[in-house]
Amino acid sequence: MSIQYILEIIGTFAFAISGALAMKDQKHQDWFGASFTAFISSIGGGTLRDILLDSYPLVWISDITIIYAIMAGILVTFVFYKFLLNLRKTLFLFDTCGIALFTIVGTEKALNLGVRPEIAAIMGIFSAIMGGVIRDVMTNEIPIIYRKEVYATACFAGACCYLILDKFGAERNFAFITASLLIILIRVLAVRYEWTVPRFFR
Repeated sequence: MSIQYILEIIGTFAFAISGALAMKDQKHQDWFGASFTAFISSIGGGTLRDILLDSYPLVWISDITIIYAIMAGILVTFVFYKFLLNLRKTLFLFDTCGIALFTIVGTEKALNLGVRPEIAAIMGIFSAIMGGVIRDVMTNEIPIIYRKEVYATACFAGACCYLILDKFGAERNFAFITASLLIILIRVLAVRYEWTVPRFFR
């Protein structure tokens, strides 16, 4: 079992928690709604990527461990709800590590399926952010990519970093870790110093 796979499972678990917590401000909350939102948050991006790449079976269908990770995230949220709400910074770091990991995993998978590097970068970004976009729409929130936060931009930078390192023959683990750390660094610095993406219309 590779470290990348272990981290992917942890990222799935973290996204399930963030998806379940997204229901906290909804007027009509129930187990099914929270569970469904958690599920979509965790597998939405990867599912969209695999459908667009015509890659079957879908990753969460072929690997039951992913379903178990989501179920564990839902259960942990239900049991430790109040405690988790006080760990926003910790959850932010989990979310950041999750998008970093899924960006590179998605980019690498797309490359292995033979698509062009430009398309691989887009698939990496989809893997990382589309689950969250669907979650925000379901909970009547403005999707994070439509806010001024540096989010998808960090994923794009990381995907490009990975593609460049791969192009020059860098060792896989080195490229994987370096590109993931770049995403994490950009995201953390952006929040710390309140960096924003420039407005399109002024």
